[in-house]
Amino acid sequence: MSQPTDPDQYDDRQPALRRFNEEFGQNQTGEPAPVQGEAQPIAPPGYQLRLPLGTPRAIWLLLALNIAIFVIPALLDLLRVPIGGLRASEYILELGAKDNAAIKLGGQYYRFLTSMFLHAGLLHIGFNAYALYAIGPETERLYRTPRFLALYFIAGFGGGVASYLFTANPGVGASGAIFGLIGGLAAFYYVSRKLLGDVARRQIGNLVTIIMINLFIGFSTPLIDNSAHIGGLITGALVGWLLAPRFEVNQHLVPPVVERRSLPLAWGWALGVFALLIALALLLNPPIR
Repeated sequence: MSQPTDPDQYDDRQPALRRFNEEFGQNQTGEPAPVQGEAQPIAPPGYQLRLPLGTPRAIWLLLALNIAIFVIPALLDLLRVPIGGLRASEYILELGAKDNAAIKLGGQYYRFLTSMFLHAGLLHIGFNAYALYAIGPETERLYRTPRFLALYFIAGFGGGVASYLFTANPGVGASGAIFGLIGGLAAFYYVSRKLLGDVARRQIGNLVTIIMINLFIGFSTPLIDNSAHIGGLITGALVGWLLAPRFEVNQHLVPPVVERRSLPLAWGWALGVFALLIALALLLNPPIR
């Protein structure tokens, strides 16, 4: 079948997508998944536009680190190998949890990072590991690895700062970073709503539902650090909006292609958010038990 050569024949103003990447990023061959038009095709007959997506790699390392940092001390506990006079798991939590007094009075600001990789029990690590597995690969495909890592760590730090400022109790867990990934996904689908149409609107609706369910569980369950969840969510949505790719169809090429573009100065603005969070942690006084 011959293909038209006039780029004006391709209309991307109101694309109606049959689906957007059922597996959120890649097919079995490892190639970026195609985007297909319906009523008004944005590609010539027989041609499929492909979104320029990344390959998830860092998510598997993050998942492995979270699991290993929980499992290794638990195994040492089973073998009755103490560390620092405490059970191994207790020592790790004592050393790395978000503790307001240790941070403010002891200057142990590293706890904002270490607390993101610690978990208080099997149910805690199980839930967070599943959430990372469920949404992490999709997020990394869309943002690609450098921006995905920035989103993960800045959102996790934002969740830690919110917990530090509003919650006196010690805290651990990857939940702030995970909520940040949810916020980042919502931001991506929002900025891509013109290109992805109904697909983007459905995904935003699904993500809002997930957020509402998790916040309801958080507020109805004792000991859950809702400040970290909300802080991570807001930070992730903001940083996600700054770093999200802006996919656009270039109709000056024949056949047309989907190009990946960025918000001007996106990295600078994202680093500005990170700097603001650092300033909040340094300048404001948290509640201390």
